Amino acid sequence: MLKDKKLAVLGAGKLGETLIKGLLEAGVTEPSAITVTAGHQKRLDQMREKYGLAGTLSNEKAASEADVIIVAVKPQTVSEVLSQISRVLQPPQLLISVAASVSTAFIEKHLKRPIPVVRAMPNTPCFLNKGMTGLAAGSNASREQVELARFIFDSVGRTVVVDEKHMDAITGLSASGPAFIYIIIESLAEAGVKVGLPRDIATELAAQTVLGAGAMVLETNEHPAKLKDMVTTPAGCTIDGILELEEGGLRVTLIKAVVKATQRAKELLEK
Repeated sequence: MLKDKKLAVLGAGKLGETLIKGLLEAGVTEPSAITVTAGHQKRLDQMREKYGLAGTLSNEKAASEADVIIVAVKPQTVSEVLSQISRVLQPPQLLISVAASVSTAFIEKHLKRPIPVVRAMPNTPCFLNKGMTGLAAGSNASREQVELARFIFDSVGRTVVVDEKHMDAITGLSASGPAFIYIIIESLAEAGVKVGLPRDIATELAAQTVLGAGAMVLETNEHPAKLKDMVTTPAGCTIDGILELEEGGLRVTLIKAVVKATQRAKELLEK
C-alpha cells in the first residue's frame, strides 16, 4: 500500500525514529521514500548516516512533497507545526498524528483545507516491530485512508481502530504500559536475585516470562484469568505467590496507574 508513496516524518525524536526504523525493517518502504525533519542539522545528519534518509529543517518543504505526513512532535508543538504546513497541504494527502492527547478536531481546526487526518497512538516496542497502536479517524478520512494508516502501523506491530473517545485510554494503557511492565520485570528479576539467582539469569527469566505470558493471551484468545488458573494448581506454590500480590494491592495499583496516565493524557495539550 505504500508503493510509490512518499512519506514525511515531521520530528526525528524517539517516536519518529522508532516508526522509521520499524517501517524500513519491515520492508514496506525504502529510505529514498522518506523525508525526515528535525530542529537541528546535527540530528538530520545522524538520521542520514543511520538510515540513509533525506532530511530538511523545513516542515513545510517536507510536507509539500509527501503523500503521507506523520506528525511526530510533542503535543505542545503540534499547533506550531500545523501552522507551518497547512498552506501546502492538499486533500489527496493523508496526515497522521502520533502526538498524545491531540484530537483530530484540533488538527482539522488548524488546517486551511479539509485534509484527511488519522490520529495514532503507538508505543515504543514498535522499535522492535512488536508495537501496539490505536487509530482513530478524523471527519475527512475515508475507510481506505484509515486502512493505509493501519497498514503503516501493522508493519511495526498490532493495531486497533477505535472511536476517538478511547484514544486517551489507549495512551494510558498501551503507550504508558511498557514502563509499567519494565517495573514488573525489574521487580521479578530482583526477586530472583533475592532467592539466589544471578542477576543476568533472573532478568532473562523475568523478561521471557512476561513475553511468553503476553503471547499466550494473544495467541490462545483465552481470558487472562483462565490462563492464570491453568498455572495455579491446588495447594501449589503459585497460589501462595498470588496471595502476596493480592495482599500487596498489585491489581488495584496497576488499575490506578492506567487511570492516572489516562487522566494525564487528557491534559497534555493544555500544559
